Amino acid sequence: MADVSPADKRWLTIIGIGEDGPDGLGEEARRLIATAPAVFGGERHHALAASLISGEKLSWQSPFERSIDAILERRGTPVVVLASGDPFLYGVGATLSRRVAAHEMRTIPAPSAFSLAASRLGWPLQEVATLSLLGKPIDLIRPHLHPGRRVLALTSDEKGPGEVAALVTASGFGQSRLTVLEALGGRRERQRSTAAADFAFRDIDPLNICALDIAAGEGARILPFAAGIEDALFEHDGQITKREIRAMSLSALSPRHGELLWDIGAGSGSIGIEWMLADPSLKTIAIEQSVERAARIARNASAFGVPHLAVVEGVAPGALRGLPAPDAIFLGGGGSEPGVIEAALAALKPGGRLVANAVTLEMEAMLICEHAKRGGFLTRIEISRAGALGDMSGWRPAMPVTQWRWTKG
Repeated sequence: MADVSPADKRWLTIIGIGEDGPDGLGEEARRLIATAPAVFGGERHHALAASLISGEKLSWQSPFERSIDAILERRGTPVVVLASGDPFLYGVGATLSRRVAAHEMRTIPAPSAFSLAASRLGWPLQEVATLSLLGKPIDLIRPHLHPGRRVLALTSDEKGPGEVAALVTASGFGQSRLTVLEALGGRRERQRSTAAADFAFRDIDPLNICALDIAAGEGARILPFAAGIEDALFEHDGQITKREIRAMSLSALSPRHGELLWDIGAGSGSIGIEWMLADPSLKTIAIEQSVERAARIARNASAFGVPHLAVVEGVAPGALRGLPAPDAIFLGGGGSEPGVIEAALAALKPGGRLVANAVTLEMEAMLICEHAKRGGFLTRIEISRAGALGDMSGWRPAMPVTQWRWTKG
């Protein structure tokens, strides 16, 4: 029996289409749309390609997973999916690839909104931060607010640019240049610029992308790239891992791509927030028994641009049951409670890291005991800060911290 080439199995075609409709498509893309028995896409996509479609038009359903199921029911017969721009850049291609193997599909991309915006502005795309705010909190833009940074942010609708301008201004970056690029590539294309603080545009096309050339004013809230962010940038009631200890703790936790952290007894959430700021792929579940502090953690997470940090209200170890297994655990508060360390160690994935900090003698004794039983590394951290001493200055020592770092075999 002759081998079947992978190309013969490609029943699904994903075609990127721009605002210029069929005019921006190549001959192959137009032919595949015209001959497809079924064409899936949004209403806008169907309208753009209306002159080509002869088969059944199938619009996206809610929830979206129902449309994916409908596509999979046609496996083996020709199906075309229309997408905006590049289907694998914040697009439907990424969703479909989780259910359809690469050898079953072909993709014909069009320029993405980011590519079109960068070309209009003359910005080298590799030097620009790109993010999608489609259906997501605009707080995600906060970590990118650095002087001299350029940002392209795809928004959800006509309200998006105004919301971005308000956030940027409230964060101390009101003099940043904000350009709204609308309906790129089509007859309705338009480009308008203003300082973020002066934003007053009306009649904005829902299909838009915001370009920001960041300029910082006095007191701008800049989130540094290094671990150990200033304590004052966090909302807290004193229950916070201080910046020097936090930097050393994050170094010990050693975040790696795609990992999940449990922050047990999270307090202000500072450890879990900085863990997530290290890379967009990282996740945190903060476990906190105080209702007030749990709400504060959520506010801090939004203020630092990681609003998807998960907060679990409850007391460990009971609150740990049913949570996804962690790759790393930070134990700062509540670690001396009965059963907490045992539950944490049991939940940790093989190769995962646990970092526990103690300031009380009771917790320190427990960590020394665990170190004797299981090994790992014990570190004593002592920090002194200069302060007023009469009319002179002197060193004021902070409470020493005993840190146990352990990796599960």
